[in-house]
Amino acid sequence: MPGKLKIFLSYSHEDEAMKVKLDRNLVGLRQGGKIDVWQDRMIMAGDVWDDEIKNAIATADIILLLISVDFNNSKYIWENELKVALERHANKTARVIPVILRTCDWTDMPYAKLQALPTGAKPISSFDDADVAYTDVARGIRAVVDYMLSQ
Repeated sequence: MPGKLKIFLSYSHEDEAMKVKLDRNLVGLRQGGKIDVWQDRMIMAGDVWDDEIKNAIATADIILLLISVDFNNSKYIWENELKVALERHANKTARVIPVILRTCDWTDMPYAKLQALPTGAKPISSFDDADVAYTDVARGIRAVVDYMLSQ
């Protein structure tokens, strides 16, 4: 693995605020030079957004699926991001981690077989203190990053 891992955030725009909070909680990994986080808000004016997303997910080391009912209902995510993410996970060219943002039924989803965060797959939105949930997720991602960088 390279010295710095690329993380791709796959999310529904309805979950923008939660995505921003999660990304902020990865500051230790980012400041430690262990990760770069990519998300579609980094696409610049004039870029072909579909190409940028496809390139980013194709080169990511870790793909975070930010799960909510809106994520599960996004046709674009299903056809372009989830399919590629799960193929790359199956081929062991990337690690996919579901992060349960909001309560929804995801038991029959193709990513349901993967170990999710926060611990116990408890939705972040159901925590009395969201900071506890985001910290748990950040620690889970840190453990994966440290493991991958040690290989």
